Amino acid sequence: MRDEAVNRVKVVFTLFDADGNGVLESDDFALMSDRVAAAVPDADEARKNAMRAGFTRYWNTLAGELDANRDGRITYDEYQACVLSPERFDGAIAEFAASFARMGDTDGSGRVARPAFTGMLRGVGFDLPNINALFEALGPDDSDRIAVDAWETEIRNFYAPDKGGIPADLLAGSAVG
Repeated sequence: MRDEAVNRVKVVFTLFDADGNGVLESDDFALMSDRVAAAVPDADEARKNAMRAGFTRYWNTLAGELDANRDGRITYDEYQACVLSPERFDGAIAEFAASFARMGDTDGSGRVARPAFTGMLRGVGFDLPNINALFEALGPDDSDRIAVDAWETEIRNFYAPDKGGIPADLLAGSAVG
């Protein structure tokens, strides 16, 4: 597994631990999806519900695959297995990536405007300089929007253990300029 993937795992675990208690629980995913939904008020309810369903499936897959002692909590050590065995999580990651990326397409154009992108990732807990660096790396058009498909692909790349030197690494790096 690439060092970049290990770093991304650490960052996302910390962010998904929305209540900060050191473990992942279903409430963390509900809290996170509520934060993201609130951060993009222009998204319609169908997009918000799809995003919430993506978070729920992600949690359910984690709990079903990784919660070794069935206590409803995923430790960091248990969570690492999702990157070590990505084939077990491909479906959940694909649904999560699609629903998350598409929530930012508030007008159905296939594009995500910077404010929606920023709001979603701030809702997750990423730092603004890193968010802006990623947005720029995804090649915004003259209207300051990025392609939903490019964003969805980059979300999937974020969870890939064999990927490094990718734009998504900007989210997990130390604060960018």
